[in-house]
Amino acid sequence: MQLNLTAPTPLEYFSALVHSDEHLPLLEAAASIAQDEYPESDPQQVLHDVDQLLARLKRRVPADAPPLHRLRTLNQFFFRDLSFGGNVNDYCDPDNSYLHVVLRTRRGIQISLAVLWLELAQGLGLHARGVCFPGHFMVKVNLPKGQVVIDPFTGQSLSREELSERLEPYKRRSGLTGEFEVPLGLYLQSAQPRDIIARMLRNLKEIHRAQEDWQRLIAVQHRLIILLPEAWGEWRDRGLAHAEQGHTAAAVKDLETYLAHAQDALDIDAVAERLAGLRRAKY
Repeated sequence: MQLNLTAPTPLEYFSALVHSDEHLPLLEAAASIAQDEYPESDPQQVLHDVDQLLARLKRRVPADAPPLHRLRTLNQFFFRDLSFGGNVNDYCDPDNSYLHVVLRTRRGIQISLAVLWLELAQGLGLHARGVCFPGHFMVKVNLPKGQVVIDPFTGQSLSREELSERLEPYKRRSGLTGEFEVPLGLYLQSAQPRDIIARMLRNLKEIHRAQEDWQRLIAVQHRLIILLPEAWGEWRDRGLAHAEQGHTAAAVKDLETYLAHAQDALDIDAVAERLAGLRRAKY
């Protein structure tokens, strides 16, 4: 009997990776995002390339090296010897979010650089985590004498004063000052892998929306809905992108799903009006 085994589609592969929080492989899931734009890209090659970097890094670190020495060696290797850093010349290039490209160019945005850095840090035995800091993804390492917070865009370690200063514009915009003051520590909580992947996808989403690239936006929305099936706003946004592309049936279905679940949303009337118009066009 001949078995008919077919390879999973990129979305099926992504769905399998993010199915469970307990075993969500951050690096592999992040690498798989590129398959929408680069169907030939291989997430396993990204894993292999990072393993090779980790092997080189480990040769520089004595087995009994204390955590601070490991951290300094990692930062020297990643930010200075390999020259990984932020793409200041073209920050909004989608390639900054695709790990196989970032590994080649050594340029990215905070979160893509952070994913690579975190894999190396954890491979060295450091207690390192990502941080969904407002407007700027960070990484942190817990050391015996305290916590170090690093900007993966530059490799710079940030003091509490510098972090507080970066927070000020966000707090003012959000009304989180005075009696609504929120402790700095709440902004430095560890990000879960699912949160990191969502933030990567939403970065791409904003780039495509700004360029009115609805086809690419829909591809990102497919992944966001697989990742966060109860984030109803993502169904709405996919529906609206489908509408822009003239995919009326798909738009109607997504907007109906949104309205069925997002009952307290402020935009219900506007979305319902758009849905009614799409139904008239469909029938």
